[in-house]
Amino acid sequence: MPVWACAAHAGSEGAFVSEWIIQTQALTRDFGSLRAVDHVDLRVRAGSVHAIIGPNGAGKTTLFNLISGYLKPTAGRVFLRDREITHVPLHRMAHLGIGRSFQITNIFPTLTVLENVRLAAQARGRDNLHIWKRASQLHRYSERAYAALQQVGLHERALQIAATLPHGDKRRLELAILLAGDADILLLDEPTAGMATEQVPMLLDLLRNIRQGTNKTILIVEHNMSVVMSLAETITVMHQGRVLAEGSPAEISANQAVRDAYLGTTFTGGRQ
Repeated sequence: MPVWACAAHAGSEGAFVSEWIIQTQALTRDFGSLRAVDHVDLRVRAGSVHAIIGPNGAGKTTLFNLISGYLKPTAGRVFLRDREITHVPLHRMAHLGIGRSFQITNIFPTLTVLENVRLAAQARGRDNLHIWKRASQLHRYSERAYAALQQVGLHERALQIAATLPHGDKRRLELAILLAGDADILLLDEPTAGMATEQVPMLLDLLRNIRQGTNKTILIVEHNMSVVMSLAETITVMHQGRVLAEGSPAEISANQAVRDAYLGTTFTGGRQ
């Protein structure tokens, strides 16, 4: 294991705990002759909000897919804490504490809001292979699901069919699904995509509350610069599959190479 993959600090009881919850080493993915991700070294601090930005085609979603196991790299490695997970099967990722949302909402449309979230809670429990057990036998999962719905403000819609929710509420439902699954790391791919402008502050407040109330790590791909600049502690800028720059929002806003490659005059907010 490389030296940087072992970066650690002493915990409160003397144990050594990794400072970085996600790390990649020279991560690379080719699609035929196209190199979508090119030797990316990424480090995400535990308990932080880390944003990945860049123009369309920069490799952001492909990088997400590599980290979350939906794709396997052509070369390079992925670490969760100090454990290599490069070749861990996709179905094991949730059990390692990695939760992933997508640009397009990914829910069971014909189930109720509560049932969507209960299934996520059950998938992490001992009854994960018994989906069709009687609901009365799964009471603890229903309680966990309802608590997650309260956290995102959807508890009053628990019995509503998921397909009937407005788009913004479907995004909140996805977050509840991740929370009920007890993910330590939330990988959020364009969470404001398709949202009306007036819905974005609500989602932003929700993500802040999740971060402050649970100390979860949030890794986010987002085009809305006002969301990125107000939420993220660290920003990684990708361009043509590579990391162009990384730093705090202030450092990124002052980086001329970033402005030239991506942000330009739209840097201070809004979509481009």
